[in-house]
Amino acid sequence: MKIVALAGGVGGAKLAHGLAQILPPEDLTIIVNTGDDFEHLGLYISPDLDTVCYTLAGLANPETGWGRVGETWNTISNIEKLGGPNWFRLGDQDIATHLERTRRMKEGQSLSQITKDFCTAWEIKQTILPMSDSPVRTMVDTDEGELAFQEYFVHRHCEPRVKNFRFEGIEAAQPTSGALDALLSADAVIICPSNPWVSVDPILKIFPEIKKPMIAISPIIGGKTVKGPAAKMYAELGIEPSALAVEKHYRGLLSGFVLDTIDEELSKQMSVKTLVTNTLMNDYTDRARLAQDVLNFIRSL
Repeated sequence: MKIVALAGGVGGAKLAHGLAQILPPEDLTIIVNTGDDFEHLGLYISPDLDTVCYTLAGLANPETGWGRVGETWNTISNIEKLGGPNWFRLGDQDIATHLERTRRMKEGQSLSQITKDFCTAWEIKQTILPMSDSPVRTMVDTDEGELAFQEYFVHRHCEPRVKNFRFEGIEAAQPTSGALDALLSADAVIICPSNPWVSVDPILKIFPEIKKPMIAISPIIGGKTVKGPAAKMYAELGIEPSALAVEKHYRGLLSGFVLDTIDEELSKQMSVKTLVTNTLMNDYTDRARLAQDVLNFIRSL
């Protein structure tokens, strides 16, 4: 069964890793949000792409879910000492990724080609693709004005109240050709448990007419998110954060929806077939178990 997974953030990376443990590498393509990408210290940084790649390569920091395991911080410490910005914490190994990506992009190479080469170097056999080679930037409309996503998320710690979102450049952005090919040949599409507003919506706007069976996994469990600001965003937009709110967010697109056992009662209000299971992914075994549950659910549909 050929699967395309749409992913962003730590939750998306974890499920992608679970799927990678089960599916043959040639049967899994992961399309990753690039709306979080930005330039910092003169470097082109792709936070979601790097999180997915590091996770599948076994290089991710297991405590944070992002960044590199065994990281050191000499460069950022010295930048701070010299009076430079230190709010976006770049480790020494991570900086090497951004330096090489930036060098290649300045030579005219595409983000998708660079990502392919990095995956080869990191011995990742699955296909990982940016949603687009064109720049798209997530802008967050807040009670303190419009903020670039990383300014809101990292520098401001998600403190400003959210009012809306805008994806700068989305109208002109084209899907990567490899992603279109993967969607055409896929048996099903899985929306990973990523933030619907800022991780998944940009991808769906790039690929507005996915005609394959699609299922989504809720990133909200018991009204809360394991990581990230999705629940806070829902509440500030006047929507009670819940698995039901996530299902409604994707309503009209899905063939099925996966939610945690804690939220089983909410499944009765949903418009598609549901799978109720343990969706927490505390370790590698949990990731593979949830991935297998999701694949079995897809087969049942």
